[in-house]
Amino acid sequence: MRLARRETLGALDRKLREATQFELVSIQEQLGLTFVIVTHDQEEAMTVSTRIAVMREGRIAQLGEPREVYEAPQTRYVAEFIGDVNVLEGAAEAGAATLALTCGGRASLPGPAAGGAMAVAIRPEKVSIARAPQGETVAAAARDDRLAGVVEDIAYLGDISVFHVRLADGARVKATRTNRRRAGADEITWDDPVELAWDPSAVVPLAD
Repeated sequence: MRLARRETLGALDRKLREATQFELVSIQEQLGLTFVIVTHDQEEAMTVSTRIAVMREGRIAQLGEPREVYEAPQTRYVAEFIGDVNVLEGAAEAGAATLALTCGGRASLPGPAAGGAMAVAIRPEKVSIARAPQGETVAAAARDDRLAGVVEDIAYLGDISVFHVRLADGARVKATRTNRRRAGADEITWDDPVELAWDPSAVVPLAD
């Protein structure tokens, strides 16, 4: 076992860094060695590892395969540390299967709730965004796994766009969308009223 004590790829530009990451994976597979890499780059950790240990104050907060840690974070700390995430807070009745969100609307839960205040994580890429139906306002009637808001900012990253949506209570939610076609006049833009929706399976309850 070899322990890398430095972030050895930190000085490389993005494209060279990505190429080197895959080269390291190839070398590891060919030689059958175990690499232990310490990094603050979450994307790098997801790319080169078969198992990730998320550390917090010298202790392991969660240990698992990259997909497991990303898709099923056990705590708010892990959810916010690995990748981008929306954390929505609310209150649930004991035995209920939905969470009444403080920002409006409701989120389905994967099982009966213990009751009381809780938070859930929803990744931006699992949130779909569309223009709100004509005549519908930000204060639209609450529906399960759906929220209404206004586009406050847009980050165009080439392959994807990231929409920052302001909800009725001022909370902000991110939604990403793949740019599969050229931008046109009908594209969602700043100040547009929109509707956010997600599949119930995208909701992940979080511990403190």
